[in-house]
Amino acid sequence: MILDNPIARGNTAKIYLADNKIIKVFNDLLPDNESTKEANKQKYAYFCGLPVPRVLDVIVINGKQAIVMEYVKGETLGDLFLKDKEQAECYLNTSINMQQKIHSIIPDSIEPMYEKLYRQIEAITIIDESKKIYLLNKLESLTFENRLCHGDFHLFNLIETGNELVVIDWVDASAGDFRADVYRTYLLYLQFSSELAEVYLRLYCEKSGINRTEIFQWAPVIAGARLSENVSSENTKRLIEIVNRHCLM
Repeated sequence: MILDNPIARGNTAKIYLADNKIIKVFNDLLPDNESTKEANKQKYAYFCGLPVPRVLDVIVINGKQAIVMEYVKGETLGDLFLKDKEQAECYLNTSINMQQKIHSIIPDSIEPMYEKLYRQIEAITIIDESKKIYLLNKLESLTFENRLCHGDFHLFNLIETGNELVVIDWVDASAGDFRADVYRTYLLYLQFSSELAEVYLRLYCEKSGINRTEIFQWAPVIAGARLSENVSSENTKRLIEIVNRHCLM
């Protein structure tokens, strides 16, 4: 298969459009089962009745893992927001409705959030051992009912196509506390705009009836886990400050 220039680049893969299909080609040095693992999560979300691109195949292209999936034509809510920022609340409200639909699902066969976060925290190399122990103990102390969580939910992972909203990029999906998923989204927005992050959080709390404190109990754990992801655009200092602030409480 010959692929031209990618239409998008992520932290772990490049995205191509070929033969009216999306080809997600993973970077080198990832675990051998990365493509299968992500494809299975996306298939599970599709099986649950969520609007998700259908996985067509898992293949190898030029020695690299790849997922072939259906192409969804449209614009992301993120792109629409950048064109008209005065509609921020409208787009966020639309996204939150979808996020709550995802959170309404009680999963029975997907990676547990606890295991994923534990593994990520153990892998952190830029904080001292005492802080890692604090984060692991904090994770252990949190109780919740498992719900389906997207793990990377934001406006740019939602494609508006016709009258439908399609959710993409399920690599970080897990079964865990929806409040952790909400904090993760808040943290992702905070990376680009504190105003957008605060509007999102306010709207989610208003719609769900949960309060900010319930969500922020996850702050050190989610920020700590984010440190292990080595995302080039992320502000590492900001994440460490969140962890340190809670460790000192």
